[in-house]
Amino acid sequence: MRKRIPALCLLLFLLSLIPVATTLAGERPGGRGELFPEVAQPASLPIYPPGFSETTIFSGLSSPTVLAFAPNGQVFVGEKSGLVKVYDGLNDPTATIFADLRTNVHDYWDRGLLGLAVDPNYPANPYIYVLYTLDAPIGHPPPVFNDDCADPLGNGCTVGGRLSRVQQGGVEEVLIEDWCQQFPSHSIGTLTFGADGALYVGGGDGASFGEVDYGQLGGNPCADPLGSNPPATAEGGALRSQDLRTAADATALNGAILRVDPATGEALADNPLYGGDVADDDRVIAYGMRNPYRFALRPATDQLWIGDVGWSDWEEINRLNDANDSVVENFGWPCYEGSGRQTSYDSTNITICETLYGEPNAVTPPRYAYHHLEHVVAGDGCPVGSSVISGLVFYESGDYPAQLRGALFFADLSRRCIWLMARGGNGEPNPNRRRLFVREINVVDLKTGPAGDLFYVDFYEGAVRRIEYTPARPPAYHR
Repeated sequence: MRKRIPALCLLLFLLSLIPVATTLAGERPGGRGELFPEVAQPASLPIYPPGFSETTIFSGLSSPTVLAFAPNGQVFVGEKSGLVKVYDGLNDPTATIFADLRTNVHDYWDRGLLGLAVDPNYPANPYIYVLYTLDAPIGHPPPVFNDDCADPLGNGCTVGGRLSRVQQGGVEEVLIEDWCQQFPSHSIGTLTFGADGALYVGGGDGASFGEVDYGQLGGNPCADPLGSNPPATAEGGALRSQDLRTAADATALNGAILRVDPATGEALADNPLYGGDVADDDRVIAYGMRNPYRFALRPATDQLWIGDVGWSDWEEINRLNDANDSVVENFGWPCYEGSGRQTSYDSTNITICETLYGEPNAVTPPRYAYHHLEHVVAGDGCPVGSSVISGLVFYESGDYPAQLRGALFFADLSRRCIWLMARGGNGEPNPNRRRLFVREINVVDLKTGPAGDLFYVDFYEGAVRRIEYTPARPPAYHR
């Protein structure tokens, strides 16, 4: 009878993927989790469903943030400081330095090297792509702050962000320099290639994480328009995420998803805003986000599923239904958070938000949102009170149970959990089919790799780990 228990438990886990009702609690004060809290969460063993286990592939890393697999079998890992390391394969325990960008990277609080992608034709095209916080204001050569900040809650280290392509040895070609950031959180985030060959780029709003910010704080170092009657006329701070709605000034790239030519960093000619009258908006295909730290393209589609790290109340999973269509989705931040108005910004009567509230269907609601004080799945055992959505990936094919194919896996670094959203009748993930996958796990990046298995980056323990499935094997870990 004992030998049958793991199989029975697995069956119960898979049966639990039947639809359940989704309810979202009303707004209440909640945690405002940082992406990389200074104090690591306590170490404990991950708790997997039967048959699943994890193995440490690479260890001894220093604050790793991002993972990328190359077509030739090499594996790239980016560290927050700006080091990019490469392994010859999953069986190579010793990394070599592909690029050392530490001089240029501002490694402070939630800032650093956070995005990494490998050219789909690598090594014939010998490039990797990096997205990082620049250790200097926009237009100034780094370093300026040398990974320090005179006033982390003010404007002592206003900086920019940078997208570059890099060759072996650190030869760097800057493609985009933008994303003014006054505060050391909601910086830049993810890079990924689409099946169309386009490079998709995400960046946060760079605004205050502690109070309403419309550009009035710390002397307005990002030179945001405030107008003659702020806050009503203001366009700065978190409102940079709505900059596409203010055509009179150049469009910043904060709080937006970009679609660019990987050779130049310029907009592609089939982008929806390409060639219009507004300056600098051609790259933008979606906007209105606070911190789209991680996103994932759904395989065999043009859908982009975006994890937006929330403020007081809600974490969002937003769906950009077609990254190649003519629609530029607005997900509403800071006027909206979750599916409702963001009360703190609503109370200021800012014109940008008030106008948006008066336009039916102008904002695309989250595909799924979870409140900081509510469990993602009832009884999941994951702590509540603070939330940081920190990884999204689709499982496509491999050795995992067939019921998991097409599922969206999503992680929260603050809650130390991964959940899955199983596919529904139309083939895409159904928010009503959420289930806990694993607890007690530190995820800052989540990818699929060889054989389709999930891999994750453990920021605190400096490791890359593989999640495998073997039928009838009890849960285990091997570190």
